[in-house]
Amino acid sequence: MRAAINIPFAVKLSPTYTAVAHIVADLERLGADGVVLFNRFFQPDFDLEDLTINPHLDLSTPEDLRLRLRWLGILRDQVKFSLACSGGVHRSGDVVRALLAGADAVQTTALLLKLGPEQITGLRDGLASWLEDNEYQSVAEVKGALCYHRCPDPSAYERSNYLRTLQLWRA
Repeated sequence: MRAAINIPFAVKLSPTYTAVAHIVADLERLGADGVVLFNRFFQPDFDLEDLTINPHLDLSTPEDLRLRLRWLGILRDQVKFSLACSGGVHRSGDVVRALLAGADAVQTTALLLKLGPEQITGLRDGLASWLEDNEYQSVAEVKGALCYHRCPDPSAYERSNYLRTLQLWRA
């Protein structure tokens, strides 16, 4: 792709890869300008009465953001190119979370489809308020502040944290 075009391009990845970090590193090495984490695929549903396959679109929810945050945080200091967050962004706090994890850009579609494009103003104003309330001068100061290599407890990103989370669940 890089040899064929001379404009910036990003690759939108699926969350179903088993080696996301490896693929992202390869894309950077091959000349991509960034990646978007993650693409949502439309998945069919089966109608059991008519025995037909029906296309079904589930818009993202705020819970979808967690997977993106994990990978943004892990990848932020491993790559130099742009990381974008796509999926699960519904509130200004979600924009802040994505930036803290290391996103250079944040995308939202479900919010706009549900409530209209005027929601962009609320996201922008909420981000500005959060920055001011927390005494940040710019988005650049926030970007990656809680990524893997800069957060107080990097094990929060690791699989071993799953066992601790389950133990907390029982408490």
